Amino acid sequence: MKSSNLAYVYGMAAVFLWSTVATAFKIALGFYSPLQLVFVAVLTSIIALGAILAWQKKLPLLKAQLLRRPAFYLVTGLINPFLYYVVLFKAYSLLPAQQALSLNYTWAVLLPLLAAPLLKQHLRKSDMIAALIAYSGVFIIATGGDVSGFRFDSPLGIGLVLTSTLLWCLYWIVNTKDQGDPVVSLLLSFLIGLPFITVTLLLTDTLPSFSLSAVMAGMYVGLFEMGITFVLWLMALKTATRTANISTLVFLSPVMSIGFIAWILQETIATATYIGLGFILSGMMLQQLFPRYLERKTKLNAKLAD
Repeated sequence: MKSSNLAYVYGMAAVFLWSTVATAFKIALGFYSPLQLVFVAVLTSIIALGAILAWQKKLPLLKAQLLRRPAFYLVTGLINPFLYYVVLFKAYSLLPAQQALSLNYTWAVLLPLLAAPLLKQHLRKSDMIAALIAYSGVFIIATGGDVSGFRFDSPLGIGLVLTSTLLWCLYWIVNTKDQGDPVVSLLLSFLIGLPFITVTLLLTDTLPSFSLSAVMAGMYVGLFEMGITFVLWLMALKTATRTANISTLVFLSPVMSIGFIAWILQETIATATYIGLGFILSGMMLQQLFPRYLERKTKLNAKLAD
């Protein structure tokens, strides 16, 4: 198979699996508390990522990368998986899946806004306009479409899911300084985060249920939200002839996710969700596609000038 076609196979597989996880979160949270789900899912992901690295003969890199930057992996492990997933799963426990899913996708719009001051990157006008459009969608979803009433069904849930986007962005900004193997780095973060998760669970909660249904739901989240899907996406980007073509596949994920939520969870998708998600996706598309349009226009003008 040609590398470009193989990249799309990997990319579509990753997008499909990511599209199911919002539904899986709600199902798993029917068996577990947010902290219990984080524990089961992270443990599963550690085993899966460890098996992948063993197959790739990269396990010796774990010690080398950890010894090179132990403080770095302590920070990443505290952010993700510990803080990020505890906050995200708590948000999902308080909100309908359609709301939590839609609001969580605003991380893509928030990322360049944070990268500008933290990484000293240039903030484009398109980033500001995209943020304005996307967060208009957030307001529509959060108020259930009652934009004049300023009433929120779950202010805590809304606050938590938006906090999760901040944590996710901070994790990726910190990771821009990482020169190691990305799968090794992810596993190190999870290995370091697990003791914090375990101690917090023992101090504030009870051990999770080990019934077959509960464990299967938790393992699904660990495999297809945190572990295998991340590797599939990396493989898609690595084999792609044009990374930009693969990156646009992410726009399919929230749309497919809404379909799974309606079909499996039987949630009635509110009109406000459709409208708000449309605003969020429009902001994301503007942010990604407009700079490419300007780049092509600049190249075309340069050719015409020659």
